[in-house]
Amino acid sequence: MSFEDLIMDLQKGLGMVRVNAAVELGKLKDKRAEKALIEALNDENLAVRNNAVFALGELGSNAAVPHLINLLHVSEERLRKSAVKALGMIGVREAIDPLVRLLDSDKSRIVKKSAIRSLGQIGGPKALRAVEPFIDSPDAILADMAKKAVELITKK
Repeated sequence: MSFEDLIMDLQKGLGMVRVNAAVELGKLKDKRAEKALIEALNDENLAVRNNAVFALGELGSNAAVPHLINLLHVSEERLRKSAVKALGMIGVREAIDPLVRLLDSDKSRIVKKSAIRSLGQIGGPKALRAVEPFIDSPDAILADMAKKAVELITKK
């Protein structure tokens, strides 16, 4: 399927067609898909939005960063988690403060685990200070992720 066909499917296809188009556009890693994928962040279908988020992460889309940061506050846990992961994949420093705030405020263990991982991917002193306290977390999954994140940051 051509790039143009995938864009058309993302914009005008039925539910699963849009869902799959977002996935395929992410796999192509073609920056021309940025605009359509950013527009898909407002799709009525949660799976389309979720896949568009991940695709933007795969593209390394700096243009999507403000949109992804806005998604850190949505009610859908899966979408918050995907936005966190995408920010880590993109790796921009402007995501550090919102991710640190999310660590303090989000109730979801899954989202917190992803935020720790993403902060490890982004790196830097502020990210390190944010994840270090989780090494002593009574939650073994968060503690393990924090150890991996600290190791990743200190190797950079």
